[in-house]
Amino acid sequence: MADFDVVIITAPDRLARRYIHQVLLIEELQQRGCTVVFVERPMSTDPNDQLLLQIRGAVAEYERTLITERMRRGKIAKLRSGQLLPWTRRPFGYQLDPDHPRDPSGVRIDPYEATVVQQIYAWYLASGSSIYRVIKQLKAAGISSPRGSVCWTNASVRNVLTNPMYTGTAYGNRYRSISARQRRSALTPTGPGKSYTLKPRTDWIAIPVPAVVSQDHYDQVQEKLSHNQQMAKRNNTAHDYLLRGLINCGKCHLTTTARATAQGHHYYACRGRSEAVRVAEGRACTARYIPAGQLDTLVWQDLCQVLTDPAVVAQALHRAEQGLWLPQELQARRATIQQGLTSSARQQTRLLDAYLAEIIDLAEFERKRAELDRRSETLQAQLRQLEAMTAQHGELARVARSIEDVCSEMRSGLAQATFEQQRALVELLIDCVVVTDAEVEIRYVMPLSRAGPQRRFCHLRLDYRGDLFARLCQSP
Repeated sequence: MADFDVVIITAPDRLARRYIHQVLLIEELQQRGCTVVFVERPMSTDPNDQLLLQIRGAVAEYERTLITERMRRGKIAKLRSGQLLPWTRRPFGYQLDPDHPRDPSGVRIDPYEATVVQQIYAWYLASGSSIYRVIKQLKAAGISSPRGSVCWTNASVRNVLTNPMYTGTAYGNRYRSISARQRRSALTPTGPGKSYTLKPRTDWIAIPVPAVVSQDHYDQVQEKLSHNQQMAKRNNTAHDYLLRGLINCGKCHLTTTARATAQGHHYYACRGRSEAVRVAEGRACTARYIPAGQLDTLVWQDLCQVLTDPAVVAQALHRAEQGLWLPQELQARRATIQQGLTSSARQQTRLLDAYLAEIIDLAEFERKRAELDRRSETLQAQLRQLEAMTAQHGELARVARSIEDVCSEMRSGLAQATFEQQRALVELLIDCVVVTDAEVEIRYVMPLSRAGPQRRFCHLRLDYRGDLFARLCQSP
């Protein structure tokens, strides 16, 4: 049964910004027994009204696109004429006119913050310095971050060091939105799936602002940043780590880094142990160091067992046949339909009770019962359609043969595989390895065809929980 009987909306375009989302929301609400009412023009179940609703939704989305494009062109025009600052909030080191915060003529240097910016540049240009060392110096001096935090992050310091605004020129129209290509961690939410990249420099719009550092100092910092990036420890190929970039901490859900001690011991360490913000806020991860050699051996042996044991693939296919491999959206949809059917059955019972208690008359009883019957029939039809998608036995048989062919090709040469070949196979077949204390969970992805190596994330997934190994918790 729905928590709300009616949802009242001014107009269809107020329910969702996109037409397809509007249709899905109305369908979901109706399946849960909730009626959607539009105030400006009430809509019925009449086919003409439904067609008009669809047309209004499509036109509203078109109008919103036109408005967005006009606003974009207007913003670009104001940037080119020098009437608008390319900032959404006040940048560190500057003061703005409180009455006109986007007016370039109202930009002034903040004496204290500008001194901090200059000090950051000087600290970083010192011999042997790094961004991490600058963060420690800022914390020791008690200087708050641009957002008022007690600890600066790597990104906040890097933004100060790389922003050309501090040389006297701010740039608008500098970035464009792109689809995100990486996840920070396999265990954290993916977010909106959007990232940003620099546009060609010819598209940038220059806006003069007061300079805080000289162009010469800025160029020296950029040269040192480039050099330090090339010489960073993450680019060190002196040590081989089979699971580099694939391990996630089961406690804080962050990724891990590989470390080597002076005594020659190799470990994977959770980033949450040393992240400056977490440490400053007392939220540092308490996960133990993970012995790299032991974990690499364990995962490689398990991977070989998966490839050489057909029963593992057969078990995964059996799960697929039962519908357990469906994407989360389909599983959620099936659960929603089941809830709708349960709610409809309860409403049928309550309706009959109301009629027998003479609360409603026969005509009202028949009308509401017919409406509930229509809802139930619609839900049943959707459920049958959804179940049909999971009953593709012939397709699963084809997939089984395809996977067996791929696995048979991979089995050959496992024992003689070089480290580079092992690493390539691990990247192909393992999504991530989750380590929680002494418990290891290996999440596999299986390619469905020989084209699988060209696809990082594949359809059929094996969730395998490995055995415990006590040595994993030994102190470094």
